[in-house]
Amino acid sequence: MASPRFRQYAVLASSTLAFTICFMIWMMFAVLGIPIKQHLGLNETEFGILAATPVLSGSLVRVPLGIWTDRFGGRIVMFVLMLVCVPFIFIMQYATAYWQFLAIGLLVGLAGGAFSVGTPYVARWFRPEQQGMAMGVFGAGNAGSSLTKLVAPGIIAAAGWQMVPTVYAIIMLVTAILFWLFSWQDPSHLVSSKVSLRQQLALMKDPAVLRYCQYYSVVFGGYVALALWMTKYYVGEYGFDIKHAAFLAACFSLPGGVLRAMGGWLSDRFGPYRVTWGVMWVCWVAFFILSYPQTDFSISTTHGVQRFHLGLNVTLFTLVLFAVGIAMAIGKASVFKFIANEFPDNIGAVSGVVGLAGGMGGFLLPILFGVLLDITGVRSSAFMLLYGTVCVSLVWMHFSFKAQAGREPAAMARQAG
Repeated sequence: MASPRFRQYAVLASSTLAFTICFMIWMMFAVLGIPIKQHLGLNETEFGILAATPVLSGSLVRVPLGIWTDRFGGRIVMFVLMLVCVPFIFIMQYATAYWQFLAIGLLVGLAGGAFSVGTPYVARWFRPEQQGMAMGVFGAGNAGSSLTKLVAPGIIAAAGWQMVPTVYAIIMLVTAILFWLFSWQDPSHLVSSKVSLRQQLALMKDPAVLRYCQYYSVVFGGYVALALWMTKYYVGEYGFDIKHAAFLAACFSLPGGVLRAMGGWLSDRFGPYRVTWGVMWVCWVAFFILSYPQTDFSISTTHGVQRFHLGLNVTLFTLVLFAVGIAMAIGKASVFKFIANEFPDNIGAVSGVVGLAGGMGGFLLPILFGVLLDITGVRSSAFMLLYGTVCVSLVWMHFSFKAQAGREPAAMARQAG
């Protein structure tokens, strides 16, 4: 009989592995979409829609999956979710028309719902003072975004883009089996059957839930959007081939995933309020720098015309983007520490709707990136849009913090300690 401690960490490890692979599948169009775009002759807006389609279904399914996790347990829900996705991943290689890729992308995108399954499943295996760390470790599965950037280009180079769905389907099936073998279920973690679906959904009217949705749409929605867009950005802005572009894009995706555990630790120690506020300011500064386009200008002087160039080279661009990845990783964990603190009995339902808000940000932003690029022809317009969203978020957070401090000073002091 396995000890409680062994079960606790077995659940954490197996769930993190499962989420990593699900996120890798969810972000596959970040790389796979580039040869498909060339093959179908898509414009930037159409590419944005293609890349974002899996994010839409993965976001919409998060609320019911979170509720089902509360009711039936994370082990069975995660296992069934992964198995359901396998055939849809496999048949993608046979798609030939744009609408077919969109339809299959919606079905494959169900894998993105794994987050709202694993978060409450993992959290309930740990004490409250450990939940930030545990959810942060689980959330490090976001690194699956960088994994697809490291794996998919090699497969495409060796056997063509059609081989990627075959390999990914096999990986998903094997991971589902491993998850089932090394995970556990505790009936005491289930929400009482006396709690109705209507009562759980009523939580969504809570102003705190709406506030956390707003925070998460920035730190997670922005992360997903950039993870989908950056490989293509490096190809277009700096002229890299897909393999090198994907590698550089992973410099953003990797810290944005694996450092989430650090965000959980910081939230446990300093409180989610301070951590989230700091994250937003880092993003505000970074997006301001990244927004400036490559610019050439001339100045008439007494010595003649002086020409200047202003813009980030690839090294500086990657370093600033790396800082954004770290900040977003920490912010994603701090938001869910809020949820664990305030809704311990309904983590699944609340994390589902907050995850939905973040996912919808990740769905809409790549489409808007494409629209702006088609209209302006300026690639850094994507960062201009993100800068604007962070400006709005900082204003909202200021007034939210002020009201929160007035109502619950004692609670904030405990969290900060």
